[in-house]
Amino acid sequence: MSALEHPGLVFRSLDPFDGDEALLKGWYEATRRGFHQSRGNDDGIQVWRDHTRNDSVTLLGAWTESTEFSSATIPVATFSSWTSPINVSGGASLPALLISDVTVSPTHRRQGLLRKLMTVSLADAVASGVPLAALTVSEGSIYGRFGFGTATHLRHIEVDVTAKFRYRPEVPADDGSVTLIEPADAWKTVAEIYATFQERTRGSVTRPQFYEPWLSSAYDFDGDSKGESKQRAVLHLDASGTPDGYAIYKTADERNDSGLRMARVVDLVALTPAAYLRLWRFLADIDLVERVAWRRAPVQDPLYWALAEPFAVKSAELDDMLWMRVLDVPAALQARPWYAAGEIVLGVDDPLGHAAGAWRIAVRDGLAEVTPTDAAPTVELAADTLGALYLGGVDVRTLAAAGRVTGSPEAIEAWAAMADGGPLPYCITGF
Repeated sequence: MSALEHPGLVFRSLDPFDGDEALLKGWYEATRRGFHQSRGNDDGIQVWRDHTRNDSVTLLGAWTESTEFSSATIPVATFSSWTSPINVSGGASLPALLISDVTVSPTHRRQGLLRKLMTVSLADAVASGVPLAALTVSEGSIYGRFGFGTATHLRHIEVDVTAKFRYRPEVPADDGSVTLIEPADAWKTVAEIYATFQERTRGSVTRPQFYEPWLSSAYDFDGDSKGESKQRAVLHLDASGTPDGYAIYKTADERNDSGLRMARVVDLVALTPAAYLRLWRFLADIDLVERVAWRRAPVQDPLYWALAEPFAVKSAELDDMLWMRVLDVPAALQARPWYAAGEIVLGVDDPLGHAAGAWRIAVRDGLAEVTPTDAAPTVELAADTLGALYLGGVDVRTLAAAGRVTGSPEAIEAWAAMADGGPLPYCITGF
């Protein structure tokens, strides 16, 4: 870890395997306080420790010196990170620094602690040859200054599963089947299905270890206790009996704002359109449920188009999910897909320096060669805009219309033809 200094504070990097137990527990409690959660317990700490060890998490923090009125073990700032693959092309993945658990105590706001922790972590990633960084955010205005841009989106939907839920006649009948299974028994299959989804889906992130206790119902993250009794699991099997989709869902005595009985999708992954629509048919057939809510539906959702009454799908909001940051421009851009031959010189403004400069991008036969150049840029943008464009979640023309991509109309059109195309990226994994 690079040097970190701040008057009156001690910075530490904690070892999840054999670090000071009091400091580790204090770090965990600081994150819970920062995200307005209740105080932790031994079971929750163990689940967290399993994640930090399995995923080789770096735990950074800043502590005050102990006084009569301050804790020596609970830090005033926290920052965790680990390296994990992100699918950047639908077929290829690159390692990325995943950033999480970023908190700063109200007592130490606006003192530059986040900037110090972020700057040193990104610099260490660059030194280790990691070409990308990614995070999910609770306050979007914070991270653009560090070069992160919104790269993927999700929709929050609520589906009317009463008589309005019926498929159009041209939707083919499913020749597979669905079967209920206990979440604990489903976990191995769930993990295998997600791994295949991860390999195929641009924008998808390899899941951290804590997804196992969550989706297997071994731990209730909402109730902070062992055993999640409300979760159920269903598998979809194709015509040969091979699992190709699943849904983890909750049914409870819950109603929406209109007083209608609800079920909630926790996680849903399907490897084929048939599996996706059949799982939704299953969810619609649950007795004593009038609405099914899901917070991670795709932006381009076949369910809407498959229903005879598409207004049965109500989209509550469009939400950002994955924020991307390019650290190594040649490695990152050469790994992503390209859709037309052409050449531009891309100028990147990056106050942290990692992506800054002019880069010649020459695309031939779907492959890009990216090299630094002294030539004048024909297209210019900031590092956060490059992060937003990287996975294809927004197109060049849209960001040019927003004033975030500049250049001659001809150069912008050439860049758009080269860069834009393919399915939208889709990330359903928070961290």
